[in-house]
Amino acid sequence: MKTFLLIGTGSAAGGICRYLVQILVGKYAGVGFPAGTLLVNLTGCFLIGLLYGLADRHAWMSLEWRLLLITGVCGGYTTFSSFSYDAILLLRQGSFGYFLLYVFGSVALSLIATAVGILAMR
Repeated sequence: MKTFLLIGTGSAAGGICRYLVQILVGKYAGVGFPAGTLLVNLTGCFLIGLLYGLADRHAWMSLEWRLLLITGVCGGYTTFSSFSYDAILLLRQGSFGYFLLYVFGSVALSLIATAVGILAMR
């Protein structure tokens, strides 16, 4: 139960932050380009990189902190950060083929799945 509370609390905070960033950016950037989403994805990737870097370098980040900050906050803020980190892990492991499959497969198949979902509701 503790795990679910940690992830849920972090996810709520991340989702609220995502909403606020998108509202603020949308207010100043106007329409036509999803600048808010781009900023969320970039800052989320930077944040997950910082957190994983800290976790690797220092032993202070317990499983509970990882669940709250990485799975919860970063996951609630943007799942693109998890996608990005998983892709980097594949590169670090020397799995270049899996990296390409994962990156291009995720992007292409996600676009196709979204289009199919939209078409299914027509």
